[in-house]
Amino acid sequence: MWMNLLLAFIPISLLLEWVFQAPPLWVFATATIAIIPLADWLRKGTEQIAARAGQTIGGLLSVTFGNLAELIIAIFVLLGGNTVVVKAQITGSIIGNALLGLGLAILIGSFGRNRQKFNRDNAGQLNSMLFLVVIALLIPALFDYTERLPDFLAGSAAARTNLDEYLSLSVAVVLIAVYGLNLVYTLVTHKDVFALNDQEGETGPEHSETPWPLWQVAGVMLGGTALIAVESELLSGALEATSAQLGLSPFFLGIIVLAVVGNFAEYLAASYFARRGQLGLSVNIVVGGTIQVALFTAPVLVIISYLIGQPMNLVFSSPLELVAIVAVALTVTTVTKDGEATWFEGVLLLSVYLLLALAFFFVTPRMEGEATAVTAPAPTASSSSLPVHPPLLRL
Repeated sequence: MWMNLLLAFIPISLLLEWVFQAPPLWVFATATIAIIPLADWLRKGTEQIAARAGQTIGGLLSVTFGNLAELIIAIFVLLGGNTVVVKAQITGSIIGNALLGLGLAILIGSFGRNRQKFNRDNAGQLNSMLFLVVIALLIPALFDYTERLPDFLAGSAAARTNLDEYLSLSVAVVLIAVYGLNLVYTLVTHKDVFALNDQEGETGPEHSETPWPLWQVAGVMLGGTALIAVESELLSGALEATSAQLGLSPFFLGIIVLAVVGNFAEYLAASYFARRGQLGLSVNIVVGGTIQVALFTAPVLVIISYLIGQPMNLVFSSPLELVAIVAVALTVTTVTKDGEATWFEGVLLLSVYLLLALAFFFVTPRMEGEATAVTAPAPTASSSSLPVHPPLLRL
């Protein structure tokens, strides 16, 4: 019921923006809260579709629509030209799903239980895909670094940018193809292996309630998507002003706040099923969501960015982001490789997420346009801490 009460923030956010012209912080906060119940309603609609389509297809739909809210948010942030924030949101979704989402599910599901077991084969497949994610996101960054070396230096910064864009588009196509082949592998050629969850009682939600009529399902999915788009536009418009007022970088808001909001429904679903003893389904939801962000959502955003005239590459230039992505693969693999989990392993996952969140809180990245805004005159108190970046950016 408390989730439905949050729907009240939809009209509140619209009134604050369109009627009262309220400060951006108020608009950002209310729009952020409004997206949470909308994402949950999309999850409920997806469950209704899953009840009709079968559990294998239903699981795929759950992951797909679980990331729909995040995709919509990212598109509107892209339209605002904040590609750094979008890439931060991608990183935040990867670490949020796999560390925060899975950590909460294991911890909540382990209350009163010694341990929970799940399908090792399925977990092994997901872990293999996680390492593909690491390789796919490391290569563009290492390529960009290589092109800056004396023996590989591109003719100009513009030439290097073009090379990064060509590589990113190529990588995006490969990742989407791999994602499609993974669906064929799990749903067609090796579906018997991944159907073992059905024998273990980890099939998904029990639909004891009266199924919704098709018109209601369609209305919830279409209406929820449209409202999330509206709220995302409000959120994107208030992003930079909110970050300035709170003293937080847009980068931090993207990697922590926007990522958590976009995936909040997945965290709820994973914790709910883990509490019911269906930890295997929880692993599928959150780790599967992580993989889809990297192999489908991020490449799609790269392609969309060129179509809307706000080109974004897959170069994650921050070493901290790359370390975070590697930490996800290593930590999740270590926790899930034996096919069972205890409450303390949930604590370990949450601890890694907290450590990364603290690092992202204190880091001070340069956003789009700031390099040209910093000039050569004598440094002031506010700029003296960044003395070396402008020359490096002008190489």
